[in-house]
Amino acid sequence: MEQPGPEAAAQNPALPRTSEPAAVPPRADWPNGSTEWHRVSSKYAWADLVLNLIMVLVAAAALVVLLVVAPDDVPLLPKAAVAVVGAALLVNALLAFRRVRAIGYVLREDDLLFRRGIMFERVIAVPYGRLQLVDVSRGPLLRALGLSTLKFVTASAATGVNLPGLPEAEAEALRDRLVELAETRRSGL
Repeated sequence: MEQPGPEAAAQNPALPRTSEPAAVPPRADWPNGSTEWHRVSSKYAWADLVLNLIMVLVAAAALVVLLVVAPDDVPLLPKAAVAVVGAALLVNALLAFRRVRAIGYVLREDDLLFRRGIMFERVIAVPYGRLQLVDVSRGPLLRALGLSTLKFVTASAATGVNLPGLPEAEAEALRDRLVELAETRRSGL
């Protein structure tokens, strides 16, 4: 039986989502004119959702304190600001699953291509020869879900890349592969 594509999974939430590569339209600037994006685990969306909902609860608690404890002493502007921040955080929480589906990476011949973002997509190419450190980290929430974050450090401070939501085994295998590629690329410098 053929596995459904990422478009079918996006339209039907009952279909399973995997971290299998997803085909993207060909681009002339990529090797061989095409590439496949590897996606992070869909379980990472739950971690992202939980963190966003915690922030919503903090904003709601601040609003309750402003309304109940000091209803007349606090001007309307701080109350409105906290309510707007809470609403923005709630919208952010609702977009957690879509935002996680937008995260992906590609191992190309000379670099790692990383992307994230829905409205404002960010694509970063990290040359293997410039990698100075590849770190795997696991916070308590990610560890409970069996996930890890892969952090890349390069000579440029602006190129700090975090690849969150990778299954632990995949993160460690990718770290080892990137270290191996970095060592072979640096030897030619």
